[in-house]
Amino acid sequence: MEERIRKAVEEALTKAGASGVAFTVERPGEVAHGDYATNAAMAAAKMLGRNPRELADSLAEHLTETLGAVVSHVAVAGPGFVNITLAREAVALAVAEADAQGSEWGKAKTAEGGSPDASQSEAFRGKRIIIEYSNPNAFKEMHIGHLVGTVVGEAVSRLIENAGAVVKRDTFGGDIGPNVAKALWGLQKKGISEPTTAGEIGAAYTEGSNAYESDPSAKAEIDALNQAIYAGTDAELMGLWRKGRDVSVEEFRRIWGLLGTHFDFEFFDSDTTEAGLRIVRDGLKKGVFEMSDGAVIYNGEAKGVHTMVFITSHDTPTYEAKDIGLAFLKEERWPSDRSIVITGNEQTGRFKTVLAALADVAPLLSKKTVHLATGFLKLSSGKMSSREGNVITTADFITSVIERASEKNADALIAEQVAIGAIKFMILRQAPGSDIMFDEEKSLSLEGDSGPYLQYALVRAKKILAYGANGEGGSEEPAEAYPIERLILHYPEVVARAARELAPNLLVNYLTELAGEWNSFYAKEQVLGSPEEAYKQRVARAFADTMINGLTLLGIPTPERM
Repeated sequence: MEERIRKAVEEALTKAGASGVAFTVERPGEVAHGDYATNAAMAAAKMLGRNPRELADSLAEHLTETLGAVVSHVAVAGPGFVNITLAREAVALAVAEADAQGSEWGKAKTAEGGSPDASQSEAFRGKRIIIEYSNPNAFKEMHIGHLVGTVVGEAVSRLIENAGAVVKRDTFGGDIGPNVAKALWGLQKKGISEPTTAGEIGAAYTEGSNAYESDPSAKAEIDALNQAIYAGTDAELMGLWRKGRDVSVEEFRRIWGLLGTHFDFEFFDSDTTEAGLRIVRDGLKKGVFEMSDGAVIYNGEAKGVHTMVFITSHDTPTYEAKDIGLAFLKEERWPSDRSIVITGNEQTGRFKTVLAALADVAPLLSKKTVHLATGFLKLSSGKMSSREGNVITTADFITSVIERASEKNADALIAEQVAIGAIKFMILRQAPGSDIMFDEEKSLSLEGDSGPYLQYALVRAKKILAYGANGEGGSEEPAEAYPIERLILHYPEVVARAARELAPNLLVNYLTELAGEWNSFYAKEQVLGSPEEAYKQRVARAFADTMINGLTLLGIPTPERM
């Protein structure tokens, strides 16, 4: 519907001589203002040298004539906004469409079809998009920072797929460098040649990290181990390295599976080291990089970014050089139209430097690469340490929430689904880059801003639909559209915008409002046995389809009962 209104507005502006003016068509903040509003008259008034209100009156008249029976009321408000209220029949048609399309409702058009009225962005349709996220490091346990990146990355991936793109997911983890050397040193000191759990390796890393900071002799030993890992000639050491990496990655995959995430490519530092060194050294010859105290640096001051080391004085690559190598590796493995990299916002500064350097050595790769930052997850309890003493692991955090959810859900699967929904909702409700305050009690509440609140609204709708499957209620229709119907019809536009802006929080906000409208409908309206039963059942199915589709895009489970 948004696209239909947009085309009518463009037609009116073209006739008025204001072709190409940028304007918005969106849902008003107040329900009383209608189903859609446009600022087109104000946007075009300056170009045309006309009074915005007069132009808005002309636009309103054109829309009334062009849209005909689709609208019931078009009015001018404020300095020149045009508010549009759809006719009951048009709203009912949109809801019937949602009901008919089911799992396809809200998907972008494809060659095979899709939502015929979805507001879509050409930025993704038919494009190849590779998205990097999660990025836990081998030889360390996955911490809650990686949890945030995993949840945001999966939601963004699904939204972009829904917008018509072909998406490949990749993750990039450290498996070589000082942190790995610290873990291997700790394992050797403990006499462990066959590590079996991620916790065992994590404890060894903590011991090595502490020794590195406090014991000069241990620091020298760890630095020597780091050099030996890069050389790769010590068979016993490399055997321990491979075993440790395998154990770490197996645990990562278990957690990814729990979160509904998978990766098409699992890249590691060791995959990019050689390429990163070669590209930076080549760039040094071309003047992109320069020498400083035996190290190769990128002097970013002229471009307004940080100056950073890319190759150390020990001739080993830094993370920045490996990121350069990764950009080339991705393009070699799966050429894409756009590359999105999702990390914590603490890496924003260094990514600006990486992209500036990449622009000098490979302009096209840099141009198509986008960095999306995520915020920090903080606990309302203030607790920010785990059994390792310095970080909360993802595994411990998820287990804690599942245990809390089990107090009200005896079924283990339901408890897990509720817990995952609670965690994902609290992360995704914030705009990417904003910090997240996680309150375990509020996150599991069935009353208000929470994942379980959305899940429970869906469960209620499923119950009505199950009970009314063979209902014999009436076939009358209401005189006016229900408020929930006017909200359902906006779903395709919401998911398209959420994809376009890489902002899952827009969908979270919409689904929260939708759940509230459903609960209001559920409380006020008798469905089964009512004169309008068939119509109301259709509304219930459209709501359920919309909620299921939306939650699925967010990666939030949809339990059958709670």
